[in-house]
Amino acid sequence: MRKSPFEAVKVERPSEAVLLVTLDRPAAANAMNTRMGEELLEIFGNLAVQPEDCRAVVVTGAGDRAFCAGADLKERRGMSDAHWQAQHLVFERMIRALIDCPVPVIAAVNGAAYAGGCEIALGCDFIYAARGTRFALTEVTIGIMPGAGGTQNLPRAVGERRAKEIILTGRPFSAEEALQWGMVNQLCGPGRVAAEAIETARAIAANAPVSVRQAKRAIHHGLGLSLADAMVLEIEAYNRTVPTEDRREGILAFNEKRKPVFKGR
Repeated sequence: MRKSPFEAVKVERPSEAVLLVTLDRPAAANAMNTRMGEELLEIFGNLAVQPEDCRAVVVTGAGDRAFCAGADLKERRGMSDAHWQAQHLVFERMIRALIDCPVPVIAAVNGAAYAGGCEIALGCDFIYAARGTRFALTEVTIGIMPGAGGTQNLPRAVGERRAKEIILTGRPFSAEEALQWGMVNQLCGPGRVAAEAIETARAIAANAPVSVRQAKRAIHHGLGLSLADAMVLEIEAYNRTVPTEDRREGILAFNEKRKPVFKGR
């Protein structure tokens, strides 16, 4: 991870193995400008080649008003078609890097998550949300459509028919509805969402890193395969855990009735 500070995001380590990434433009409801897209791409691109840098990631927004209001439309005002598409390419690469991140990523949605902000949350492995939070994919109301995974990740979370209703109307929905539909994993009290997501991230980080990364890979990619092909993928992933030091440490610790000390190798 870079040593110099980012401009549009803040990166912290609440513990050695957990990375906390905060979308940090509170005056703009944490709306995503080009710089934020570039910085998120750098963070998750680096984790793709250095997954040992941490064992779990939490993504949240600065303040308590918004997780992310989507793309910064003030920055986009007057953009040429070519400039718009060039900027969106940054966002496309960013969301793919987030989705493909080998390390588990938890969204801690602390406020409104609209448009691209909702897509960032959906790109994470699962979502914790503050009670009363609102989500929306509003792109069709301004003449575009979701273009950062929304039309793909949302139906995988809530089903095709519900996703069509959400995307084609552009209407907001609550965290409570998102929980009921299977998009959100857990609702949190006021000011608690980041802390509870970090607690879960620490629980993940305490497990064997290679095992966690391979299990995530098998789940994510297996869903796009037939059951037979997915079972083959699962065994390939499983077999990568067998020759690891962590597998031997895990069995030894179990038999010695102590907590294992995993090293990620």
